Amino acid sequence: MKKEITKSEKNILIAFLLNLSFAIFEFIGGFYTSSIAIISDSIHDLGDAISIGISYLLEKKSKQKPNDKYTYGYVRYSVIGSFISAMILIIGSIFIVYNAIIRIINPVEVNYNGMIIFALFGVFINLIAAYFTKEETSLNQKLVNLHMLEDVFSWVIVLIGAIIISITNITIIDPILSIIVAIYIFKHVLLNLKIIIDLFLEKTPSSISIDLIKEKVSNIPGVKNIHHIHIWSIDGYNNYATMHVITDGKNKQIKNDIKNTLKENNIFHTTIELETEDEHCDDKHCEINKPHSMHHHH
Repeated sequence: MKKEITKSEKNILIAFLLNLSFAIFEFIGGFYTSSIAIISDSIHDLGDAISIGISYLLEKKSKQKPNDKYTYGYVRYSVIGSFISAMILIIGSIFIVYNAIIRIINPVEVNYNGMIIFALFGVFINLIAAYFTKEETSLNQKLVNLHMLEDVFSWVIVLIGAIIISITNITIIDPILSIIVAIYIFKHVLLNLKIIIDLFLEKTPSSISIDLIKEKVSNIPGVKNIHHIHIWSIDGYNNYATMHVITDGKNKQIKNDIKNTLKENNIFHTTIELETEDEHCDDKHCEINKPHSMHHHH
């Protein structure tokens, strides 16, 4: 396993270096061809490079073992990485749209031959980077690979745009393209942000149904009732659950059955409190599916 992980880090590092050097090269190219579509791509790539760099550092950090200060381990660090990169991309998109609108109002001549050369180069480099990150072993790497494919896509757009400009000489196509790229980036970022915010709000993972889990656990022989069930995820991959289960006594077997049932449903970290029927669970007021009342039971 160890080898696999360092490989994932190495791939992220290669992608980072490719993207960073390319973003700088692009930025210069954008000024040289005075194409805002290329500049907007360079912002996008720079955002990617920074977020890949952050993913790289936080991916390493998130591999650290849990300790007394971080009892859940460090996996959320990689989620923070995703959050920072989302912010960078949002700011980048706003910057691009702002400049593109100025360009639409005051069109500028663009060097479309230069654009075509840069775009061909862009498609090529990003395909290489996408190839290096294609075996994804973590959410981070998945996002990095998604970035790469996005970059390929946005360069294809620039290439098509440059060819159209070279045929029609309508330079306003350039800023319009950059707005399309920006909207595309924005849409993806918002989807990622939603995932990230759901994680921090401890929302039940979308792939898991509490009702289904309740039903499956209730079907285990010896289980009378299940309440106080909480299911959440730390990083979008690792799911945790806690619950109180009322049983008819033969606890060791029941606990194993519950843990196995939950494992089958992709929940590997569980804390199960077993109670007998004559025990009174104090926390009735925060049991899910009951109206919340602020009064404690006396």
